[in-house]
Amino acid sequence: MTRFVLVSDTTLSYEYRNFPLLDFLPSAPSRAVPASIYKFLKGPAPPVKPNGELLYAPYSIRKLEAALLTRFDRKDVAVAHDDYLSNFIDEKTEVIGISTMDPLGVGPTTMSYYALMGGKMMAWVRKDWDALMEKVNRARKGKKAKLIVGGPGVWEFTILRDEIDKYNFDYIFQGEADDIAPVLFEQVATDSIDKSLFYRGYMSYDDHFRKVIKQDDKFLARGISITAYPKLDQIPLIQEPSVKGMVEVMRGCGVGCDFCEVTLRPLRYYEPEDVVKEVSVNVRAGHPNAWLHSDEIFAYKHGNMYEPNEEALTDLFSAVMGVPGIHYSNPTHGRISIPAGYPELIEKFSKILKAGPKNWIGVQTGVETGSDSLARKHMPNKTLPLKIGPDGSWSDIVWQGVYNETMYYWRPAFTIQVGQEGETEEDYWDTIGMINRLSYSYSGNRPFEFTVTPLLNVPLGRIKSRNLNKGMLTKDQLAVYYASYRHLAKMAVRDGFGNTEGSFFARAGTGSIISIGGLLMLKYVEKLARKAGVDIEKVKRYSVPASKEIRSLSQAIRA
Repeated sequence: MTRFVLVSDTTLSYEYRNFPLLDFLPSAPSRAVPASIYKFLKGPAPPVKPNGELLYAPYSIRKLEAALLTRFDRKDVAVAHDDYLSNFIDEKTEVIGISTMDPLGVGPTTMSYYALMGGKMMAWVRKDWDALMEKVNRARKGKKAKLIVGGPGVWEFTILRDEIDKYNFDYIFQGEADDIAPVLFEQVATDSIDKSLFYRGYMSYDDHFRKVIKQDDKFLARGISITAYPKLDQIPLIQEPSVKGMVEVMRGCGVGCDFCEVTLRPLRYYEPEDVVKEVSVNVRAGHPNAWLHSDEIFAYKHGNMYEPNEEALTDLFSAVMGVPGIHYSNPTHGRISIPAGYPELIEKFSKILKAGPKNWIGVQTGVETGSDSLARKHMPNKTLPLKIGPDGSWSDIVWQGVYNETMYYWRPAFTIQVGQEGETEEDYWDTIGMINRLSYSYSGNRPFEFTVTPLLNVPLGRIKSRNLNKGMLTKDQLAVYYASYRHLAKMAVRDGFGNTEGSFFARAGTGSIISIGGLLMLKYVEKLARKAGVDIEKVKRYSVPASKEIRSLSQAIRA
């Protein structure tokens, strides 16, 4: 059989009807989204090869697979579909590796739903994780195979340490393993961990966002220095196709926001020719799109003061779009200051990426607040190379960015944080004003295209205590949520049908659920907000001009 079996968190393997933001559906509480609706919106089950392996796997699993194949034969490594584990796991299987994103359902988006809806902590992502682990442990029962879990979601086990035993893990790995996965798996298989390579413990953060190392024999970590991260030439390229055609173009961010762990990782940039090699793997498997993953695309080989590197980005996008069989592409993350300050650059990239009315470029953007004071305090570099003051307020910069993105067919998905350190009532209303101005604005004759998802900044101590559903949101925070969901409902009605894919019935069903769901969610949030004492009419009209149309930055500033 197979020596090393790789398994994905199942929520990362679905297409979710290829509708923007539906990838976050598993974060919703299972009691609020009926099973029939959840299963329909997830879309068809991931396709499998005849032997039971996934045809498309999450990018993280493909990277791990590629790393193992640098030492072991193809027959020794399998990326298994969870329904076919028995095809691969037997008495000779040595290690089962699982990659996860939000196993216990305490990630930022999931927590934000808990804050609204309360009740038992059982999001769909947690239910799906528990179901997967039941399958895995059933398949390995009575066999020697060791079980190791890794991925960005393992931080949750450092906070809720008592949740570990029920899953029968042998080890939990924290960090990047691209260069040492073969050694790691061999040592896990024989319980012979080399302490000069792996620390028996994990890395966490204190209240001042400083690294803290804690000893724990259940965990393995790379360490805390820069040597804990593989160099780019030590990271193998994927050999099999990834979900949604995702490929990586860089690691790290460097912007320096004080609430984000990613900024602490060293910056590493793939050359366009290596990106093209991975894109080509996906194209051969039938993917016409290239989803270019980074934590900050405009930091790709950036210049002084985070000026965008036009030449490097042009070369990257052109190389990807030049791959035969690629029809469209989009980056995963990018800050708003570049579209605000460099409209001609966005126009150029739109032409390269073939953006248009039927091909919007989706990108996730952390706007986080509408407050100048909070932006300066928590994310001062996010505005670079623009500066709050000389180039307008933070809200002005965001407005100009969305104006230019809408003009050239980019659709940002914003996140907004509530509960940041030092937030005041004025800060919350600055955020509400920003959302409302954007929601009523136009770029030419086209209404601003963007979504905004509110997230609750939950202290780790609160997660540990499991006291998650009692008074978590203040009146002003609920006002921000209400303003956000008003716009999300508008976008759901506007785009719910136009952005769906599949058969007529699939499009009709998806569009109807999204449109109606957006309105129902708005009503639910409004009910909560009213009960908490939020002045709903004030939220609706705050910073909104009498004409309810904003077509210029000067008009937005006056609103």
